Amino acid sequence: MRLRLPRWAAVTAVLAVLAGAGTWTAVASDEPPPVHRADKALDIDGVRLDTSYFTSGGGERRPAVLLGHGFGGSKNDVRAQAEQLARDGYAVLTWSARGFGDSTGEIGLNDPDHEVADVRKLIDWLAARPEVLLDKAGDPRVGVTGASYGGAISLLAAGHDPRVDAVAPQITYWNLADALFPNGVFKKLWAGIFFSAGDQSGPGRPGATAPAATACGRFTPELCSLYQRVAVSGKPDAAARALLEARSPSAVGDRITVPALIVQGQSDSLFTLAQSDAMARTIGANGAPVAVDWIAGGHDGGDRETERVEQRISTWFDRWLKRDTSADTGPAFRVSRTGGVDSTDGQATLRAATADRYPGLTAATGATESIALAGPPQTFANPAGAAPPAISAVPGLGGGLSGLSSLGVGLSLDFPGQYARFDAKPQAEAVRITGTPTVRVKVTSTAADGSAVLFAKVYDVGPDGRQQVLPSQLVTPVRVEDAKAGRGVALTLPAIDHEVEAGHRLRLVLAATDLGYASPTVPAGYTVAVEGPLTVPTAPGLDAQAAALPWWVWGLPLLGLAAAAALLLTARRRTTAPAPDPELTSVPLQITGLSKKYAGGDRYSVKDLSFRVEQGQVLGLLGPNGAGKTTTLRMLMGLIRPDEGEIRVFGQAIRPGAPVLSRVGSFVEGAGFLPHLSGRENLDLYWKATGRPAEDAHVDDALRIANLGSALERAVRTYSQGMRQRLAIAQAMLGLPDLLILDEPTNGLDPPQIREMREVMIRYAAEGRTVIVSSHLLAEVEQSCTHLVVMDRGRLVQAGPVAEITGSGDTLLVTLAGDVDDPLVEKIGALPGVGSAARADGGLLVVLDGTDTTTLIGDLVRLDVPLTGVGPHRRLEDAFLTLIGGGSA
Repeated sequence: MRLRLPRWAAVTAVLAVLAGAGTWTAVASDEPPPVHRADKALDIDGVRLDTSYFTSGGGERRPAVLLGHGFGGSKNDVRAQAEQLARDGYAVLTWSARGFGDSTGEIGLNDPDHEVADVRKLIDWLAARPEVLLDKAGDPRVGVTGASYGGAISLLAAGHDPRVDAVAPQITYWNLADALFPNGVFKKLWAGIFFSAGDQSGPGRPGATAPAATACGRFTPELCSLYQRVAVSGKPDAAARALLEARSPSAVGDRITVPALIVQGQSDSLFTLAQSDAMARTIGANGAPVAVDWIAGGHDGGDRETERVEQRISTWFDRWLKRDTSADTGPAFRVSRTGGVDSTDGQATLRAATADRYPGLTAATGATESIALAGPPQTFANPAGAAPPAISAVPGLGGGLSGLSSLGVGLSLDFPGQYARFDAKPQAEAVRITGTPTVRVKVTSTAADGSAVLFAKVYDVGPDGRQQVLPSQLVTPVRVEDAKAGRGVALTLPAIDHEVEAGHRLRLVLAATDLGYASPTVPAGYTVAVEGPLTVPTAPGLDAQAAALPWWVWGLPLLGLAAAAALLLTARRRTTAPAPDPELTSVPLQITGLSKKYAGGDRYSVKDLSFRVEQGQVLGLLGPNGAGKTTTLRMLMGLIRPDEGEIRVFGQAIRPGAPVLSRVGSFVEGAGFLPHLSGRENLDLYWKATGRPAEDAHVDDALRIANLGSALERAVRTYSQGMRQRLAIAQAMLGLPDLLILDEPTNGLDPPQIREMREVMIRYAAEGRTVIVSSHLLAEVEQSCTHLVVMDRGRLVQAGPVAEITGSGDTLLVTLAGDVDDPLVEKIGALPGVGSAARADGGLLVVLDGTDTTTLIGDLVRLDVPLTGVGPHRRLEDAFLTLIGGGSA
């Protein structure tokens, strides 16, 4: 048996080498640290909760994060964020709430006795995990976050369980009764969406009959009864309010004393900024650290700023869970503002305004401006059946427009005879409204019970008096009782962040109907008069980023100056330009003694750099951030001048506008396209700008490489990031240049597209051309490049073939099942075709000198060497980190 066991291990190793070549590719991957996910169904009080547990790295203890999902979703919706938090050093537990995904049970809208109790049991489970950091026995260091439904459960968990250490609720509610029954008016459209989403949720309760499921989906009976009762009457009752309030974070607001990052959406007619304002004021009054972040999007659509928000949540937890006092949690208040339109994709750009304290929404907490409204008392009708209704927010549609309201785009409709309006004078100066405008009006109703339901909104009206925009598409509903003889009402209008430009005016409108809300169906007449000015909060203490100017405002004059300067410089230097070197006419690139220090800098970006690239090579330019790679490429393209040294392309010295640059194609630092033109039109326009004959463009070859199909005929503004990347690479290949330079060519590409790009580069070089690629994806570089240049802090670290730099060409690592004695190591070193054998961490390093891997394995088996694997000595990643001392690419 002692003789046969090593042979079986050897056979296993042979099979692994012959059948598992992909194993080494996987090991060589440059992806982030792997995340381990364990799926488990937990039985909690007879309900099966479907959970996933994410960890990464070693076995050391780390804080935990509970990550909830939105209403109608499941744990799968938050998997990407969970994986990133795991990479950031947290143990992350996600779950599908009762009635959603694969979890059983009924939907109780975060009932403290059920959904909140479930979270407490999940915290118990985390406390028993060996990876989770404990503050004391049974008390894990844990934060809770989530959006909408999951955001509310984070607040409720903090109020019900003192073990919660920090929360980060997103676009959620503080008081669900106020959210669905604002000022006594039923928000019927959103409520209907809620119950429709519940009907399409998870497996629900066992044994539910078909009629019950059809009537109320998977909601508990008391919620089913609530919805049916209010939907039929069109008016919320006291019992409905009490039920929803008992399941709201506001019910335990005085017990939430942990740091809270509150993220709320401006494009949100479901859970408005007023909900987050109540959160911030209450939790802040409890003495807990609070930060408020108003994002551009929300439940109505728009930009949710997902990447930025998730990064801020991670940093928030770094500070309060990891107790990292150096973590920058950001400003106490931040609001995203539309700053223009991106010329490359036609999308609205965002900029931030910040403050070191949260200003609140009302006039009492900040500076205000009083704006007089003109107009006599006006009478209008509430139509029979409340139809046709006025239109303000349309869930899923309005938010995309509300994000552009500062650019004069909006969607709203008020029907003649169904509203009153009061106009202010045009603004002499621009005014920024940040918070809730207020106004006092007098309402008179002819309804039999003397009540009225009104929808108040403030429009931004253009100089022509007709073009009007409803900021964030928001309205304030209000129910007025006992108004037969007239009743004064103080209106608090929707909280917004909106700039009214000079020459524009504000318009107050009070309408009798709105698509999103339930209005009385009995005809009635309303009369409204204003009793004071419109008061708007201005929050002047915010530090706003300057709006980004469209690139053409500054770009065209600079391009003109640059072109003129280039002409003057080339004219003056043409006689002194170095003569061509005939010995280098077939050499695509030779760099000698290149150095560059930017004005005002205290160190060289590139220092004494020299290397050479031959025809047919695919050269990878590697280095950590700040190594000087992009500066080198910009000098190579003639975009900037070196301070010292020389660059020669096919023997010609590079200068701005050098004729030899026509043989170079490049994609460096992104590509600018005209967003309104199609992909094909952009390529044609670019080639025409070169002044070269159309037949030299080889457009068909470039389009084949781009592989954009019918998308070539669409406007570039409709392209995804990956499509724009592929179009930019095709543009660089127009004319089939002899030297192709690509800076991060795989950004925005999915794995199949990355593989295709790798094959394109290899084929391109195989036809006698040369490719230089700068990339952070070391695994891709290792597979696609033949040669490497490694830079660090502006200097050359090493240059040569990939196999030479990785040391994997002739050196193999033989892993062993047990120790071997020195005589056996000497026998291996003396084998035919083996140069040497030496001990190393994990096994033996064997240098081949004439033999191949298959022959070596056979010889090792004959020597009874207990080998378990044979493979390359090290990956490019290992070699790279060794060369640069552990930095990041």
